[in-house]
Amino acid sequence: MTHLPFIAVAYALGVAIPVGYAIAAWQRVASARRKLAAIDPRMSRP
Repeated sequence: MTHLPFIAVAYALGVAIPVGYAIAAWQRVASARRKLAAIDPRMSRP
């Protein structure tokens, strides 16, 4: 019996989980910036 499927799944999870966290963090930052722009008049200046 080969362990290749388990190793492949481990590597896939090792890549997918950090990518998922990165995408979630990016979405939270974008949401926070939109909320801040809505309440802070300084955010409208270039």
